[in-house]
Amino acid sequence: MTTMHEQQKIKEEFQSRMDQNELLNCMRCGFCLPTCPTYIESGYQESHSPRGRIALMKAVVDGLIEPDEDFEKSLNMCLGCRACEPVCPSGVNYGHLLEEARDIVNQNKKHSLPVRTVRKTVFEGLFPHQNRMRTLTGLLGVYQRSGMQKVVQKSGLMKFLPDSLATMERVLPEAPTLKELKTRPYHLKPIGVQKKKVSFFTGCLMDTMFMKTNDATMKLLQLAGCEIVIPKSQICCGALHGHSGEKKKAKELAKQNIAAFEEIEADYIITNAGGCGAFLIDYGHLLNDEPEWVDRAKAFSGKLKDITSVLVELEFHKKELSLSKQVITYQDSCHLRNVMKTSSEPRKLLQAIGGATYMEMQNADSCCGSAGIYNIVESEMSMKILDSKMKNVKSTQAKTIVTANPGCLLQMKLGIEREGLSDKMRAVHIVDLLLEAVENK
Repeated sequence: MTTMHEQQKIKEEFQSRMDQNELLNCMRCGFCLPTCPTYIESGYQESHSPRGRIALMKAVVDGLIEPDEDFEKSLNMCLGCRACEPVCPSGVNYGHLLEEARDIVNQNKKHSLPVRTVRKTVFEGLFPHQNRMRTLTGLLGVYQRSGMQKVVQKSGLMKFLPDSLATMERVLPEAPTLKELKTRPYHLKPIGVQKKKVSFFTGCLMDTMFMKTNDATMKLLQLAGCEIVIPKSQICCGALHGHSGEKKKAKELAKQNIAAFEEIEADYIITNAGGCGAFLIDYGHLLNDEPEWVDRAKAFSGKLKDITSVLVELEFHKKELSLSKQVITYQDSCHLRNVMKTSSEPRKLLQAIGGATYMEMQNADSCCGSAGIYNIVESEMSMKILDSKMKNVKSTQAKTIVTANPGCLLQMKLGIEREGLSDKMRAVHIVDLLLEAVENK
């Protein structure tokens, strides 16, 4: 809870930092309402809609309301899926407003000691340090392979965790060994004729917890005719920081990534995680108040492409792809669709797989409720959204749910587990499925 002094500081910063023109761009037309999961799942509460949150931000700027606990709750309840942006006739950059508002609140309130400790550990001590991420992932692998995981699950200790966290522990991917984590490649030649030279943004979680998906990504790029260069000095994209009110740290990470990729004269910078890609492509906005960086940031973002986009460009979907007979469906990554504007390419690739039948899911473009760590910090709302999503998944009768983002992947696995469908259905990242389809000969 913020004190009166903290609220006054927040108001002053809202007045000096929030983009007044952007706030005024909202015409309150309501086009965003049907696209907003929290508005729908909250029973159509205006304070949990995009236009409602913009109205609250404007009211704080105008001094009409205090940035109190209810105001902060409204900001925190937002998934940040940005589904409101493509349908907004005024082109309001809602995601930018939300991130600025969260940063102002978090930097001007005093968190409790436990919260401060967790935030410092996660945002400063863990994610910016890939060696620590690798160590932690290696320990998770030991926990999984040693039999300790089964012992813990049978002991009943998991009942002391929230249901969603206990279930999440069961659906985590098999972690790689420390040896595998320490022998990552930095340069790969194409298989066959070279068509493009690309650099690969490997990410922090993607190159540790989801290392096998990164390996599959690199293999697909090689098969598509790409030389791959992987900068050693790249780092976490900063999305978690930017979405959680740690803008200063996000800027530091952005600058390190820009400098790392500038050294490589590549045609494209490839990502395979929608959440990372959307934050990377927004580096120009993140650094727009730093003249020495803004042009470099825009040049960096101008080279970004999702793996599915470059595969379609290089006509990978015309290769021989096949799977056993099954129905597959696709869950959009919100940020891949709404920010990177990539939605047709994954579908084109999936529809090219022989033996499989592609079935479009109703509301595939709506959020699954993952949103980074949202399913942990706002578990109740996240599970409501997931339960609604699983109704649409089941209606497709799909055996395989395909995603393009690690958070979405874990959330869909969580949904399968919650529905008791683990023996009938699976969730996979699109690159893992495509590699499976290539190798199924």
